[in-house]
Order: sequence, then C-alpha cells, then structure tokens
Amino acid sequence: MPIGHTMAPPVIMVGFTWASVASIGVFQPDESVILIEEPGVVGVRGLRSEVRRATVIRELVAWDYHLEGAADAFYNAHPDLAPAAIAPVLEDATLFAARLAERYGLPGAGLGAARLLRDKSLLRRTTRAAGIPNPESQEAENPRQVREFMTDHPGPAVLKPALGQGSVGARVLQSADEADGVWAECVAEYAALYGHRRVPGRTAPVRMLVERYLRGPEYSVELLVSDSQVLFGNVTGKDLYPGPRPVERGHLVPADIPADLETLLREQTERVVRAVGFGTGAVHCEWIVEAGTPHLVECAGRLPGDAIVELIEWAYDVEFLRAFWALLAGEPPTRPLRRRAGQAAAIRFLYTGPGVIENVGGLAAAYAVPSVITCKVLVEPGAPVRELRSSLDRVAFAISCAATPGEAVRRAEEAIGRLEITTRPETAPPGPPDDQRPRDKGFSGATSRTSTMSGTE
Repeated sequence: MPIGHTMAPPVIMVGFTWASVASIGVFQPDESVILIEEPGVVGVRGLRSEVRRATVIRELVAWDYHLEGAADAFYNAHPDLAPAAIAPVLEDATLFAARLAERYGLPGAGLGAARLLRDKSLLRRTTRAAGIPNPESQEAENPRQVREFMTDHPGPAVLKPALGQGSVGARVLQSADEADGVWAECVAEYAALYGHRRVPGRTAPVRMLVERYLRGPEYSVELLVSDSQVLFGNVTGKDLYPGPRPVERGHLVPADIPADLETLLREQTERVVRAVGFGTGAVHCEWIVEAGTPHLVECAGRLPGDAIVELIEWAYDVEFLRAFWALLAGEPPTRPLRRRAGQAAAIRFLYTGPGVIENVGGLAAAYAVPSVITCKVLVEPGAPVRELRSSLDRVAFAISCAATPGEAVRRAEEAIGRLEITTRPETAPPGPPDDQRPRDKGFSGATSRTSTMSGTE
C-alpha cells in the first residue's frame, strides 16, 4: 500500500532491527507501522522481502536519514501523513526522529536535546556547565594530542568516538606509548561501523575523545519522561568483561545498591534531562561511581539495548515499551508505572574467544535452569568470531528473573554455562560482516514480555 493511504494514523520507527519489529508487534495492530531505513541498508539487507513477514509493518520507506535536512525533506514529501508517534530504534536515528516529530507536531526529545545527547563532546560541555561531574576530557584529532592529554592527566585514559555506540572504537590506554596503535585501531573500527552500511559517497568524519579513566562500579539509569517530567526511573547494575575494552558482560535490574546511591543516580540523571532540555521519550544514562561520586559517562535519548527493557518489565511488572510509545503519541501510559521492583532480572552474555563457530548446542539444558526466561545463541556454525572489541562480538545471552538479585545473576550465569558453543582456531575477519548491519544484536525472538532488544548499549 502507498505511504499516504487512508488507514488509521501509523507510528513511525526510524532504523531497523527484527527485535524492535517483533516487540512493537505485541501491541500494535497489523499494518500500523511505517519503517524508515537508509537505502544502502535496505538494499544490502534485502529488507523489502524480509519485512513482508512482519504483519505489523505497513510500509518500508528507504530514506537517507543521516543527511542534514533529511527529516524536513521527508516531512515536505509527506505533509499529510499525520503519524501517531515517531521514535528512533538506533542511536544514529535519534536526530532524524527528533526533528521529524517536531515537524509533525508530536512529542519527542526535541532536536536540540537529541543533538546534545548524540554528541558526547557537546554533552560533556553542557552538563559540566550545569555542575554535573564529568571525567576530564577533550577532543583529539591525532595520536599526538592523546599523548599530550595523558601527560597532563597521568594514569590510564579512554579513547572513544564522539558519536560512537556499543563500545565500537572505544579502548582503555594504560600508557601514552600505546597512542599510535590504539588510535589506528579505534578509528578503523569506527569507520567499519559506517562502512558496512555501503552508502555510496558518504564518508564518516571521525571525531575522537580522550578522557581520564574512571575507577569504580558502573550503572545506567533508565527514565521515561513526559514533557520534561520523569514518570518512571530505574537503576541498572553493569558487569564488564575484564580487559581494555569496555564491553558489558551483563546487567542486573534493579541494581543491588544502597537506597541512597540509587536516589543519587536517579537525581543526577534528572539533572542531565534538565541540562539538555529533553522533552518526551526514554533516556538511558550511564555512570561510573568514583570515590562515592557518580561521573557521567554518556547519555542516550532512546530506549536502552542489551535487553534492559525486558529486565525492567519483568522486575517491575510494568509495560515499559508500551508506555514509551504512548508518551510519544501524547497519551498517558495504559497501566501504572510502579516505583519499586518486586523481583530482580538479570542478563548474562557469552563470548567464546576468536575463531570460527564449529558447533552450537546446550539450549535445552540452559532453558532447564530454574527462573531462566530466555536463552539465545546469536551465531551459527561457520560464523566468524573476532577478538572481543565491542558488544557486537558476543555470541549468546541468557535472561533470568528471580526473587533476589543474587539468584537472578546466578541463574543467568548457570544457563550461559550450560551452552555448548565450540570454535576452531581460525582467524576471523577484522571488521564487522559486510552483508549486514553490525550484528542486529541478534536478539529478535527473545521470549519475554516485549521481545525487544533494540538500540545499542
């Protein structure tokens, strides 16, 4: 059907993952979603044939949403569309979605807030001015500037893209002597993230940040916000793989922390919301607590990835995703949003080491673990696995929900431990697969309340 046909007002999703399509299909009627994705991705992925399997999709529109003015051009091409709600699925779709919502007169983050949240350098400048603790940080154009920063700020540092996501192109440096090699590696990874999209003629400018390494536990805060007012908040505990790459090994909802720290993290995140002028939607804000003080790592104006939405829904018994879409439609949530979790929910990921996947098994044994909700393998025999560099390199996950945080974590880890995934020692390609988006987080089909693992951590 053409995009302008006269059915009920559609909702618009910007960016594609199967997980997001499956999740919204739980509560949206058939043919009620317009999906916008870039022409290069549509062609490489063969999305037009793929999305025919999703009855919730009304139309797939190929639109180069990264270009300046792309949302305004879309609005002018479809001024009578009258969508009910608009939301980004991916981090790099946030600016387009925010501007498109403005043009159609719908609730959203607001283009100004989305721009500040998307650019880590701008976010540092803005929130630091508001008195929110940030690590010492500066933009770097070359390895020499990284070395100079580390001379001025002795100790380890973090190098990462200003517009990065999912830990792609991020690494810890222990010494300034590593600057040249780490710079080349991180810039190449970031370029590969965009290069796989095969958008002809596009070059992705690489802007890097070098920052003082923070020592302390990591958390994220998830908020639902309506017209700058917080309606729901949660603190998620993080667990990272050891090593120089800040890749998450797991998450726990709610975080097993004292009440005063939970309150402080939520209050600081609300300060970030006010500092950037965020309007309506979801906020996913990451913190490291060093010497008792939360320091801002980064903040995304979108739904969290890594199944955090599922963990929230199971732990709190709320319809987080449905409430998110209701707010973007200018409506109140259909069910109350509980302030306290009645249970704990955890996810744990598996990384096998580099090589090529040889055998996959153990799913039945993993599902037999009490309290396990979902266990999924993201790779098939023959798939390459590279050295652990980002969240895209993990190969499986398990989700559990239990009465206590400790039990939830133990059950998820036990399930992961029962998986039988073997590799053969063969060097994997250094970059992401060139036939698809860096792994679609592979999380479609998760057996949870919303089956969504959209976005990137």
